[in-house]
Amino acid sequence: MKYNRIISGRFLSRPNRFIARCEIDGKAETVHVKNTGRLKELLLPGVTVYLEFSDNPARKTRYSLVTVAKGKKLVNIDSNAPNKVVAEALKAGILQLPGMPCVDLIRAEHEYGKSRFDLYLEGGGQKAFMEIKGVTLEKDGIAMFPDAPTLRGAKHVHELIAAREEGYMAYIMFLIQMKDVRSFTPNDEMHQAFGDALRLAAKKGVNILAYDCHVEPGGLMFADPVEVVL
Repeated sequence: MKYNRIISGRFLSRPNRFIARCEIDGKAETVHVKNTGRLKELLLPGVTVYLEFSDNPARKTRYSLVTVAKGKKLVNIDSNAPNKVVAEALKAGILQLPGMPCVDLIRAEHEYGKSRFDLYLEGGGQKAFMEIKGVTLEKDGIAMFPDAPTLRGAKHVHELIAAREEGYMAYIMFLIQMKDVRSFTPNDEMHQAFGDALRLAAKKGVNILAYDCHVEPGGLMFADPVEVVL
């Protein structure tokens, strides 16, 4: 997945979860933050950030903050990106799903029960649902989700269990929006209920997957499987 026009800047502050103040070409600008998560370990005063420029006159801000430098590592924080990246990987045949060797049909935002899952898939006589979670939190080489309590996320996991029990294949994909992590684990310290739901889902036959990404200032690419530790 590629962005159109990327410019570098310096993070200054985050007045609320939707906007930030960044220094761009020596001038302080208000920019849109494409992630409503806390991101406290990433958005530190003075860090280098990368922003997508838009000349849409209808927008309130000219820039969207999409990538953050964390030491020598780049972390993509665009919460819209994971669905696009995973769909691209499925269409290109880069991502092979356990129990579903081929995917012939991909539909986004498909309703099931009281939930709307990110992807509905068909292939090889199988029907499946996939929920995709973007992961930006990393500590000592371990990627974790969530970085804030997510009642909605736990609800989706239980709905996937119900779909699996009705005969659908079911997948939860944790797309880690960075490279060089050793493993993925649920962030029980932040939201125990989500971790418990995830462990139950694994026992019930829901496939729990984690992959990392190659990140550049101007985009990110689906990369390699990461060990899931529940």
